[in-house]
Amino acid sequence: MLRNIGPVEVLLLLAVVILVFGVGRVAELGGALGRSIREFRSELHAPRDDEPANDENTSKGKPDSKAGE
Repeated sequence: MLRNIGPVEVLLLLAVVILVFGVGRVAELGGALGRSIREFRSELHAPRDDEPANDENTSKGKPDSKAGE
């Protein structure tokens, strides 16, 4: 059904959206969408709080020095 959407149809759809919502509201929606995408990307690259910190004292590979005593 949506396989034959070309540039003319996209422009027509954009014109209808602008007529319905107005230029100011469409610009507002675009800005909000941009902020949302920016925040989503920053959250993807930010370290998570629930991950354990890399601490030298809690390394998994080394045996406990007091275990043999």
